[in-house]
Amino acid sequence: MERNIIHSLVYTEFDDDIGPNPIFFFPSDLPENICMLVSIKTVTILSADHGYMPESLIIIPFPSLKLKGLIKYIERDDDSRRGKVAQSAITFLFREIEDVIFYKYMNYLNSLFNETTRKIIELENQKQDKSEIFKEIEFLRDSIQSLLKELRIKEIKKHPSKAFPDKDNNLEKNVDFKAKIVVVGDPGVGKTSTILRFTDNAFKRSYIPTMGTNITEKSFRVKDNIIELILWDLAGQSKWELMRKHFYQGSEAVLLIFDLTNPKSFESISQWFKDIDENLIIDHELVGCIFGNKSDLKNERKIATNEAQKLATQLNLEYFETSALTGKNVENAFYNIAEKIIEIRRP
Repeated sequence: MERNIIHSLVYTEFDDDIGPNPIFFFPSDLPENICMLVSIKTVTILSADHGYMPESLIIIPFPSLKLKGLIKYIERDDDSRRGKVAQSAITFLFREIEDVIFYKYMNYLNSLFNETTRKIIELENQKQDKSEIFKEIEFLRDSIQSLLKELRIKEIKKHPSKAFPDKDNNLEKNVDFKAKIVVVGDPGVGKTSTILRFTDNAFKRSYIPTMGTNITEKSFRVKDNIIELILWDLAGQSKWELMRKHFYQGSEAVLLIFDLTNPKSFESISQWFKDIDENLIIDHELVGCIFGNKSDLKNERKIATNEAQKLATQLNLEYFETSALTGKNVENAFYNIAEKIIEIRRP
């Protein structure tokens, strides 16, 4: 594998007397302060949720480490423990930019973690030495590394996915148009997830660490033309503001994304558009779309369709309500953008 996706791991026991206790970690020289930070935060999450133990894998940020953690909580009956329950957690740490890989392949990872959890509970109930548990965790680590390597090879070898079916298996070799699109919006609105849903590329991305920017490409057919969209997923944090404006240049379209459950992210759309419009130098009117993302969260929705459509009309953009989770409208919206770019490019 070109890069080691797993940065480190920590296995934490929740001790009745001393609290969170990192009894196993990898690499063996992982600093104690990192081990304790990870252990304490995993316990803090349970405390904040009144001790509720998540059954599935969860991902949480560790901003001070510039890492994220994939956590599997383990709970088993133990009459010797307070509350007659013993709890522990396995945390795999990885770089923040790799989270899309873990989100995409969560179902695969769940099965590996569930099997390890079953074995750990069995070993604990048999009063086996802790070293046997550590062996299971090491095996899990190796299994995940192998799985990610296999998935990466499979993804990169796969033919470019198509927005709509066609008979051409060599899209990348026969591109008629190439176009850069900037994708912007507040943090947490689902920019990266939306791009992943469209491109299906979790591994095949370029990352610019000094900018916090992911670049992904996809080729597909639009009527009689093949177009390659180069999607620039720009970081929404204010610390990138000055540099971000330089990355607008060369764009032919814009994709503005907000979260239908987050009014503040909707209010920011006008400012994002203004920022691009004032800094992007182009010889045609700015084209693109506004995505109202997370349309699957119907009970949590805060922004009405007519309100978002009104803003899109004011900015002379198309509006689509999308769901990166279900894929609703995502391909149609990118197809719409591609059509507009081709119209502009035609002599």
